[in-house]
Amino acid sequence: MTLEQAQQEVDKWIKTYGVRYFSELTNMAILTEEVGELARIMARTYGDQSFKKSDLEKNLPDEMADVLWVLLCLANQTGVNLTEAFEKNLAKKTQRDATRHLDNEKLKS
Repeated sequence: MTLEQAQQEVDKWIKTYGVRYFSELTNMAILTEEVGELARIMARTYGDQSFKKSDLEKNLPDEMADVLWVLLCLANQTGVNLTEAFEKNLAKKTQRDATRHLDNEKLKS
């Protein structure tokens, strides 16, 4: 599935099952909440924190998909074509950082 197709599927789902999009500000708050849930799983899986009983039911791929879902909603609501935005962003990073990381001594070990 492409990003464009994902945006279309989210829009179709919202219009079929979700009644309407939440406001942009509400979705921004939900995105922040979902990123926090993802961060919790990352901290417990790859960091130093131990799992709580309530964390054991959490699923890393599902939390990542939740973040993507809300980002797709926000893109749809604000008229952002994520395919175009990502392509431009990748080109910007490639031009700006063409040798930056290759020359970073901290990454050469």
